[in-house]
Amino acid sequence: MSEFGRDTTTDDVLDGMDLTGRRFLITGAASGLGREGARSLAAHGASVTLLARSAERAEGAVAEVGAMVPGADLEAGAADLGDMASIRAFAQSYLAGHDALDVLLNNAGVMACPLGRTADGFETQFGTNHLGHFLLTALLYPALEAGEQPRVVTLSSGGHSRADVDLEDPNFKHSEYSPWVAYGQAKTANALFARELARRAGPSGLLSFAVHPGVIATDLGRHLTDELLNDMAEFARRRSAAAGGSGESGGMAFKKVEAGAATQVWAATTPDLADHNGAYLADCGLGVLGADPGANGFRPYLLDDEHAAALWELSEGLVGQRFVPAG
Repeated sequence: MSEFGRDTTTDDVLDGMDLTGRRFLITGAASGLGREGARSLAAHGASVTLLARSAERAEGAVAEVGAMVPGADLEAGAADLGDMASIRAFAQSYLAGHDALDVLLNNAGVMACPLGRTADGFETQFGTNHLGHFLLTALLYPALEAGEQPRVVTLSSGGHSRADVDLEDPNFKHSEYSPWVAYGQAKTANALFARELARRAGPSGLLSFAVHPGVIATDLGRHLTDELLNDMAEFARRRSAAAGGSGESGGMAFKKVEAGAATQVWAATTPDLADHNGAYLADCGLGVLGADPGANGFRPYLLDDEHAAALWELSEGLVGQRFVPAG
């Protein structure tokens, strides 16, 4: 399906592509994969809104990308994905200033942080990674409906293999907290959201995908202690061995940022995915059921449509926002 692979970069993906006239919005665009995605898309003519948790960070990212891509069509946006009021304020402002949005890249996230609560009382990883993006997508959906061949790309992770979503206690009100289990639940939620969005909005023409970017050294790892890193490495070795691998690297081979951002940029632009709406993607290709999630594999529970629908309904209730895409 694709000539690309694990080491493909964003520039490889976009080689020869003209994105002039298409508008993209990227969350978590102040650094790492989000900023690289913004740079590569802008370099090929796209209009890009760089969203960060503060105006200062967003404006800094716009300045940095603008220096790399002179003349780029960039704008800054600020929203804290751990604060529903902040998301609502940004969405209202965005819709007032834009008639349409072609591609939303739900890239931002936090990983393996200590137990904490968002401004609205949700466990930090579930609240930020999933609920924040769920609400943002719901609020921006009118602009996506008006977009040309609209897409939503949501970052999941091979870390989804840590845990399915516990719909009875997603915020660890009763369960013992584990940073990695919480991360796994949030990343599973991201993938289930992408799949359910495709089911609900696909008939109207919207494409939705979940992406595993690979292992990349970015600010996402700022909470990792030696204990958490050792735990991650050991889990990855067991996971790789269980999938038939050697278990030695365990899918922990690092990618450069340019390769880490490539799959989400590919998902946002390639014509090759029209028949795979809702798919889980990795290494610029389709994910493989049962293969090592540290590479390009995924767990069967990412295909559980009943669970995905129940998560959607739970999410609507938690964020206080009905999300009924036209389909």
